[in-house]
Amino acid sequence: MATVNALAISFLILCLSSLSITEAKGGFSLDLIRRDEPKSPFYSPDETYHQRVTKALKRSVNRVSHFDPTIITPNTAQADIISALGEYVMNISIGTPPVEILAIADTGSDLIWTQCKPCTECYKQAAPFFDPEQSSTYKDLSCDSRQCTAYERTSCSTEKTCEYSATYGDRSFSNGNLAVESVTLGSTNGRPVALRNIIFGCGHNDDGNFNENATGIVGLGGGSVSLVTQMGSSIGGKFSYCLVPFLSSESSSKINFGSNGVVSGTGVVTTPLVAKDPDTFYFLTLESISVGKKKIHFDDASEGNIIIDSGTTLTFLPPDIVSKLTSAVSDLIKADPISDPEGVLDLCYPYSSDFKAPQITVHFSGADVVLSPENTFIRTSDTTVCFTFKGMEGQSIYGNLAQANFLVGYDTKAKTVSFKPTDCSK
Repeated sequence: MATVNALAISFLILCLSSLSITEAKGGFSLDLIRRDEPKSPFYSPDETYHQRVTKALKRSVNRVSHFDPTIITPNTAQADIISALGEYVMNISIGTPPVEILAIADTGSDLIWTQCKPCTECYKQAAPFFDPEQSSTYKDLSCDSRQCTAYERTSCSTEKTCEYSATYGDRSFSNGNLAVESVTLGSTNGRPVALRNIIFGCGHNDDGNFNENATGIVGLGGGSVSLVTQMGSSIGGKFSYCLVPFLSSESSSKINFGSNGVVSGTGVVTTPLVAKDPDTFYFLTLESISVGKKKIHFDDASEGNIIIDSGTTLTFLPPDIVSKLTSAVSDLIKADPISDPEGVLDLCYPYSSDFKAPQITVHFSGADVVLSPENTFIRTSDTTVCFTFKGMEGQSIYGNLAQANFLVGYDTKAKTVSFKPTDCSK
């Protein structure tokens, strides 16, 4: 009885100390934990820095198939590479009373889902499965409900409840009941933010390249059932993130919503978001890239020719463009290039303390983003430094290394993305 009373008191305290999404309209922020940080459940203390870099780069190559499933990459079948669904995780809570889950934060997908009891065919998970019967706010959606039709990959069960199917480019999948539930976000100001009637997937048949320490996915894409879209007018369609450089800081990255997500002030440049199919992805228009004073024009100048994605480490462009880039970069570096020992990247050099990378500027439509050396080169070993732009056929992707130490703001109402040089560790 004492235990029950203690749980009731703890839940009451959480309710009294939390903010509704309306009350938090002024804005709030959450930690984004890179999967290789010590605070991440994926972190392996036995791995060296360079082993973590290599795995991240290989995951990045695998993730290309997430955006273009027709592409088969050479690393797809490697068993030691964990899910390429994203590079960041975030803590959220589901249900009443709230049950904490650690989910992959994915700007390349929409649906929020976690594994639920009863789980008929599920991947191994360290944490207990979410039990919808223990939540007073859980409700399965009917087949004819508006929310059921909001997600395109649904079907109707024999009980007339809405069932979903989510598949990913690496052949991972989740199937289960589409429901509405309360979701609580742990704001960095110490006051959780409560969201009501959020559409989410209660997974009963899930498998693929998922890690047992992750308990689901938080979709942050542009589609109708993503967390960002479901918060809607309460955040004014605004969110931003600030990614710390790769494994270089004890600080976590941050994701901001509402007024906290506004990017303004000196140094801000803004480019249009382009509406394209699928609406999950955030499409921008890349016009050209400058290496020093040499400008290399993008052959495909059509609107929405590149996706910006926080879950992809490298930047992927057509091979002919990257060939011109690497040639221009090589002309300005006083060293002989070497092969990448891991065979992943296109241009590498022997590392030395006096290695100097040329200035590279990415010219989006209406926005010139000046990159620093930490955006364009990464040390892959004690003796090697490599260029972070890679040639690959298919969909072009602007990855997270190029976004590090920028406050990147999305305004889904004004249809813009803004960049502001920022020290993201502060």
